[in-house]
Amino acid sequence: MSLTPFPSSSGNSLSLDTRSLDKLKYASGTDQKSAIKDTAKQLESLFMQELMKSMRSTTMNSGMLENSGTEMGTNMLDSQRAQQMSGLPGGLSDMIIKQLQRQLGGTDASADTSTSPFKGLGDLSMNKLTMPASPSATAATAAIAPASAAGSASAASTRKLSNSEQFVREHQAAAKAAEAATGIPANHILGQAALESGWGKHQPKMADGTTSHNLFGIKANSSWTGKVAEVTTTEYIGGVARKVTAKFRAYDSYEDAFKDHAQLLSKSPRYSQTVAQADTAQGFAKGLQKAGYATDPAYADKLTKVINTTLRLQRSVT
Repeated sequence: MSLTPFPSSSGNSLSLDTRSLDKLKYASGTDQKSAIKDTAKQLESLFMQELMKSMRSTTMNSGMLENSGTEMGTNMLDSQRAQQMSGLPGGLSDMIIKQLQRQLGGTDASADTSTSPFKGLGDLSMNKLTMPASPSATAATAAIAPASAAGSASAASTRKLSNSEQFVREHQAAAKAAEAATGIPANHILGQAALESGWGKHQPKMADGTTSHNLFGIKANSSWTGKVAEVTTTEYIGGVARKVTAKFRAYDSYEDAFKDHAQLLSKSPRYSQTVAQADTAQGFAKGLQKAGYATDPAYADKLTKVINTTLRLQRSVT
């Protein structure tokens, strides 16, 4: 097998040595865009090599045919694979490029070489660049660019959230308040609201087209004295899905909807067992189905899955 170096955008080898760094220093004064790209690719390649090295160190060797020669061959293969995986669209190098460009203030190739990304590196050589023994996302980011931690936090706070993420962020405070009132975990309550409303997309509408703020699909029975939204919905009668017209409770705000839902579960004897089993997502979901909250025979399974999804989303938006 022939192990050939992976070529850079300028046609030169990306060997991680002093000569390679010197070439990048020179290129930064003539073609800054290309230099930044090559720099990012080299740093990503370093990280990938350390990552594979760390992964191999946790794997037990077979002991058969293992010697210094096979180890060198493995290291060479890892190096080539790391270079081949570096610089791909959407990879770590893209983030490094953005950081370097941000630090340079968007200067172009005609700018003064004092703005070079290698300014201040002096005699630093690539063999002095160390990577953590067990690289993590945070440690790797710190090794790649000094300002990357702040940049990552900024990207997380400014990136466009998905509809489900927006739903979680918008209603998690009300879900926390409901948790305090009922003892039911907030992510269980938020998950049920997401399932019943299709992440907020399918709420009962008032006659004038405005929302009822009813995220939990709570119907308006004879004891309800508030506003009502009358809509066509799907009910399972004898296990068969049918379209029926039903009346649903309407609220002035989403906070009112969460409060009414909390009161329904905590005050009604019908749901006492549900609250008692709410320590797990599956127990909560099965309790609701057994109490007759919904007629869908697969309600418990669907709710359990959405609650687990909601839990993951809560971690990503906080």
